[in-house]
Amino acid sequence: MSRVSGVLALMLAGALLLSLLLGSVDLPLSRVLAALAGEGPAGDRLVVWQIRLPRALAAAMVGAALGMSGAALQGLLRNPLAEPGILGVSATAALFATFVLYFGLATAGPLVLPLAAVGGALLATMVVAAAAIVTRSVVTLILIGVGLSSFSAAVMALLMNLAPNPFSLADMVNWMLGTVDNRSLADLAFAAPFMALGAAILMVSRRGLAALALGDEAAEGLGLDLGRQRLCVILGAGLATGAAVALAGAIGFVGIVAPHLVRPFLRYDPARLLVPSALLGAVMLVIADIGVRVLPTDAELKLGVVASLFGAPVFVWIAAHRRLA
Repeated sequence: MSRVSGVLALMLAGALLLSLLLGSVDLPLSRVLAALAGEGPAGDRLVVWQIRLPRALAAAMVGAALGMSGAALQGLLRNPLAEPGILGVSATAALFATFVLYFGLATAGPLVLPLAAVGGALLATMVVAAAAIVTRSVVTLILIGVGLSSFSAAVMALLMNLAPNPFSLADMVNWMLGTVDNRSLADLAFAAPFMALGAAILMVSRRGLAALALGDEAAEGLGLDLGRQRLCVILGAGLATGAAVALAGAIGFVGIVAPHLVRPFLRYDPARLLVPSALLGAVMLVIADIGVRVLPTDAELKLGVVASLFGAPVFVWIAAHRRLA
C-alpha cells in the first residue's frame, strides 16, 4: 500500500468511527466500541449494528465504487472530466431502477432492483464505449453522456408524473436524489458482490490504463489488446456503478472529484490511481453523510444533493482549469 493510500485508509477509518458516534442517540466512544464487540445494552447494539454501521458502510462502499469507476473511465478515455455521472452511466442505472420501482417489479425478488441498476449502467457504458471506438473527440463523448443523462432524467420525470400512488413516487424521488438512509446489512450484502467483481476487473486492467496514457498506437506497440482493455474497464465500471446506484441511488461528481484530487500525489499514473480514488471517494461520501445527519434542517437532506452541492463547483473549477491550462 502506498503512502497516499495509507493516509486515506486512516482518514476513512476515522470518518467511519465518527459516523458511528454521531446520531440522535448520544453514544460515547466506549459504548460504541462495546456495541461493536457485541457487548453492552441491547439498545446500543441495535443502534450501532442495525442503523449507524449499515449507513456508514453503505456510504463508504458507494463512494469507493464511484471513485474507482471514475478513475478507470478517465484513464480509458484519457479525460479528467469523465466519470459515471457525466457520461450518463449513473442516470441510466437510476432510470432502470426507477422503472422497476414504478411497475412494482422490485417485490419479485431481492436481486431484481440491483440487477436492473447494473443492467442500466452496463448499457450506458457500452453506448459511450461504442462511441469512443468510432470517434476520438472527447467533447463528442461528453455530449453523448449529457444526452443520456438528460434522456434518463426526462423518462424518470415522466414516470414520476405518472406514479400510481404516493409511495411509488416517494421511492422514485429517493432514487433520483440519492440516500443511504435505512439501509440494512442485507442491502449491503446484495450490492457487495457486484461492487467487488467490478473492482476486481478494474484492478486487473489497471496496467492497461497506464499503457493507454501513451496513446492507442503506443499501447498496441506494448502488446496491449485495446478491445479487451476497453471491455474490461466498461464491464468493471458498469458493475461497480450499477451496484452503487442500486444501493444509494444516483450520486454524482464523486467519480470526477476524487481522482482529480489524488492524481497530483501519484505522478499522474493511471495504474496507481484506482485504490486511492476509491478510498478518497469513500471518505468524501461518509463525511457528506455525516453532514446530512448533523445539519439542522426540518427534513433530512439527501446524500446526492449534498454531494452535488460540493461536487458541482469543483467540477466547474476542474473544467475551467483544464481550459485555461
